[in-house]
Amino acid sequence: MEIETILKKKEWEKTDLITLLNCRDSAEEELFRHTRQLRNATLGNSVHMRGLIEISNICIKDCLYCGIRKSNSQAQRYQLEDREIIEAAVFAYQNHYGSIVLQGGERTDPGFILRIENLIKEIKRLSGQGLGITLSLGEQTEETYQRWFDAGAHRYLLRIETSNKELYRKIHPDNPQHHFHTRLNCIRLLQHCGYQTGTGVMIGLPFQTVEDLADDLLFLKEMDIDMVGMGPYLEHRDTPLWSYRNLLLPQTERLRLGLHMISCLRLLMPDINIAATTALQAIDPQGREQALSIGANVIMPNITPLGNRGNYRLYENKPGMDEGAEESTRRLAESIRKSGCEIQPDAWGDSLHFELRTKKEG
Repeated sequence: MEIETILKKKEWEKTDLITLLNCRDSAEEELFRHTRQLRNATLGNSVHMRGLIEISNICIKDCLYCGIRKSNSQAQRYQLEDREIIEAAVFAYQNHYGSIVLQGGERTDPGFILRIENLIKEIKRLSGQGLGITLSLGEQTEETYQRWFDAGAHRYLLRIETSNKELYRKIHPDNPQHHFHTRLNCIRLLQHCGYQTGTGVMIGLPFQTVEDLADDLLFLKEMDIDMVGMGPYLEHRDTPLWSYRNLLLPQTERLRLGLHMISCLRLLMPDINIAATTALQAIDPQGREQALSIGANVIMPNITPLGNRGNYRLYENKPGMDEGAEESTRRLAESIRKSGCEIQPDAWGDSLHFELRTKKEG
């Protein structure tokens, strides 16, 4: 009865969210049923495909949880050629994805900034302006964000990882390059530049509590975010956080909390885009499909060329290392249908929240 009472509310407090994050059995089933129906009533049951192109694992940052951190001497560094990136984008366009994501390690040098600008323009030209472009390339200046936006990118994902400033400090080096307020300010700059702005958190970090996760949900709502990509924290043996693995919840529990976070966020923000992330699939082969069945509406098949896909290893046991783009697309389309959703072909899949937010601001 407590779950039913909470779900009938119009506004939710932190204590409500903690109850929902902790619920199990029939209460969990009721939560998932409710948020699936809420997603369908607000956005329909369409799923938007974003072809994920991991352009490089070269990074200037040293985040303590990340397998491609600058100090990881074991990482096999690579950078896709422009031709490979363009070919992957053309594949996405020809296979009716609607949009792509250019993701990579963080760089801020002038050559990199210009290269991304030119790639965006070329992808837009080759697709007749038809392919939507999301970027996930870390912290940049407002000038850089604006240049890339003016070139044709219109969505940007910059994950905060945790809204708890103390926990943020524990998972990042203590230096000026890794400040919580810098990350937060970049998210605000993206909104100011006109991007559909996305962020997200890791779920099940060492030192993290359920109370922290409830605060994360409230943070996402307070920031008026348009889209969210979040998933379970998965450790990497070549990172400093590996030494704290004895503090971690079992992966199955991290998966459960990941699904509850998606469901709770759909409750809080019915009209945003929520991704079913690869980290869910790393724990359970059906993890992404489970997320779609309870309220997520975006999925990002990896279309990075196979030769380098294994080197973009943010965490251990990354799935899909030996699956080509064609096979990945086919299998994913089949599993999406099994989840009770339908692929929306040739659509950018813009956030309804962004549309309503910008109308209000205008």
